[in-house]
Amino acid sequence: MVRVHLRITGRVQGVGFRWATRDEAVRVGVTGWVRNTDDGAVEVVAEGEEALIERFVAWCRSGPPGARVHELNERRRAATNEFDSFRIAS
Repeated sequence: MVRVHLRITGRVQGVGFRWATRDEAVRVGVTGWVRNTDDGAVEVVAEGEEALIERFVAWCRSGPPGARVHELNERRRAATNEFDSFRIAS
């Protein structure tokens, strides 16, 4: 199990990125959260099996239709298993 922390910049707010990210996380089977940041980025923390996280991060590199990801910064560490679902955080 792995934990990934993503910071995604570009045209990622106002295009349904958080909702689509939650839907993709549920579809793939990872847990965690997604939120908008005050500086216009989207922040994601997700946990799951390595292969599932790889697939999820690959999706986050482009996001939903209408989004334009310019940069995705990624940090990984061991999972903490603190999440039981994937949610949109405030």
